[in-house]
Amino acid sequence: MKWRNLTSQNSVLMALLHPLRFQSTPSPSSLSYAPIFQFLTGLNLLKLGQQTHAHLILRGLVPHSFLGAKMVAMYASSGDIDSAILLFDRIRQNASTLLYNSIIRACSLYGLSERCVTVFKEMDSGGVRGDYFTFPFVLKSCADLGDVRVGKCVHGKGLRSGLEFDFYVGTSVIDFYVKCGEFGDARKLFDEMPVRDVSSWNALIAGYMKNGLVQVAEDLFSQMSNRNIVSWTAMISGYTQNGFANHAFKLFDEMTNDSSNVKPNWVTIMSILPACAQFSDLERGREIHTYATSIGLNVNVSVQTALAAMYAKCGSLSDAQICFEKIPRYKRNLVSWNTMISVYASHGHGIKSVATFDDMIRAGVQPDAITFTGLLSGCSHSGLVDTGLNYFNSIKTKYNIEPTQEHYACVVDLLGRGGRLNEAYELASKMPMPPGASIWGALLSASKTHRNLEIAEISAKKLFVLEPENSGNYVVLSNMYAEAGMWIEVNNLRNLLKTRGVKKNPGCSWIDVNGKLHTFLGGDKSHPMSGEIYEFLEALPEKMKVFGYVAETTFALHDVSDEEREQSLGSHSEKLAVAFGILSTSSGAIIRVTKNLRICGDCHKVMKFVSKIYGREIVVRDVNRFHHFKEGLCSCGDYW
Repeated sequence: MKWRNLTSQNSVLMALLHPLRFQSTPSPSSLSYAPIFQFLTGLNLLKLGQQTHAHLILRGLVPHSFLGAKMVAMYASSGDIDSAILLFDRIRQNASTLLYNSIIRACSLYGLSERCVTVFKEMDSGGVRGDYFTFPFVLKSCADLGDVRVGKCVHGKGLRSGLEFDFYVGTSVIDFYVKCGEFGDARKLFDEMPVRDVSSWNALIAGYMKNGLVQVAEDLFSQMSNRNIVSWTAMISGYTQNGFANHAFKLFDEMTNDSSNVKPNWVTIMSILPACAQFSDLERGREIHTYATSIGLNVNVSVQTALAAMYAKCGSLSDAQICFEKIPRYKRNLVSWNTMISVYASHGHGIKSVATFDDMIRAGVQPDAITFTGLLSGCSHSGLVDTGLNYFNSIKTKYNIEPTQEHYACVVDLLGRGGRLNEAYELASKMPMPPGASIWGALLSASKTHRNLEIAEISAKKLFVLEPENSGNYVVLSNMYAEAGMWIEVNNLRNLLKTRGVKKNPGCSWIDVNGKLHTFLGGDKSHPMSGEIYEFLEALPEKMKVFGYVAETTFALHDVSDEEREQSLGSHSEKLAVAFGILSTSSGAIIRVTKNLRICGDCHKVMKFVSKIYGREIVVRDVNRFHHFKEGLCSCGDYW
């Protein structure tokens, strides 16, 4: 029953309480309390539930299994899992299947997976048989733990109970095998099911997509005769996660077609928005935003948060801010706050990241590990060294969060960018876990910026072991050797690259103009407008030199002449994309370019001059962050 208002709830509650309020006997039956606890379950009326529990105790009653199950469910649904567990522990002797199911469900939903499995083992060893309600929650906990052995045992118990082909249990078993990567067992069970409901299909499709088996998922989807919203959303989400944005858009368009009998819901909208971010397709993102608004989903907090993230990743910080501001302050959850803190960080607005964090704390929302990753990243990209260190030191002491590898990487980056390389290296050497690639990568980048060849060599050699296929690490060290005139070391690195078969990742940039994506590689001349693009770029140096431009040839270090280096810099992919953008759009239009690598120093300098000469705002999203160039300045303040 759906309660229309508080009056309806109160009326029912008064009717249920009536026998207790006017009962004269000192020891009424505990059965009288069961309907009350059942009514309170899911209503988040914990105080009233506690008062009813106190009333029961004052009457000298001890809950039996049936009443205990109702009470455990009430406490768990009201957010008090500790009381639910405590109550169960007090009355667990001679517990029924119903009581076990209540605590198993509560532990599973609260993520207490180990406890859930332990309770099930106790239940089984005590001779209490599980039912169709027991096994799905235990299997979910096994999947969360990644415990294939125990999960298979639970599957066996279900088999012996004759529940394997129950829709609910069968789907849970498939979902368990899929989440643990046991696709052979999952598919075998699926194929043997005499009757499959849509949930079984959906579990298998979602699992295949999650593990990158896109073609297999597509084949299953095409075979489905009865697709529901979950089926469509699983495919769209899977396409997005696997980098098939165009496939995701095609399926979304089918759903929104007038002839479709299944329409997107808020989960679908959240699944399609990351596809827009993959190619920085801002216009497509705006279209989806308009559609979500037309069907009333724009008021959903999760959708507004996802829209803010999409706009930010497509380079429109102002739209991201608008979406965040539209979420009522009292409805902003941890995900919303974390998203905006990270948005400001990625766009180089560290001070705003800090201010947003402070607003979150004032709003009474407690941070988590993700919060501090965004916050420390914002401090790092904005030169807020002391501020960042203060927050890092407070993670454990003030917020009781154990610092992670990501947090240490942010602080190493923070110190390195600030020129405090020795402190950064010392932190990396003394951190409580082995430094990963992100730590050494931050040190290598900082060593390059501050020309510290000693730490660069140490960092690069660690990276050659941790990520031997990443050509960027070899290139950075090679360029530093070349700058120092150490050509023997340069040749040794080139030979190492050849021996290991490592290929350099080519610079690639793309730009969306009038709904069409244009991609450029460094030195590329395959674009239909290549003639005009190169003519534009060839004329650019003279125009920039009037304003003081000098080419940063250290970013094209090879044993070649300065003239050759300058020519090499002139055809970097982001310059080609920006030139095309200026030639192909109207005066005043914002140029938005995405690059697969970090923007080089010369390109960064050129973008500032171009923004001033042509009066354009240029937004470049590289592998690390966003750069907003306007009137000859960059939002990063040249601190990147």
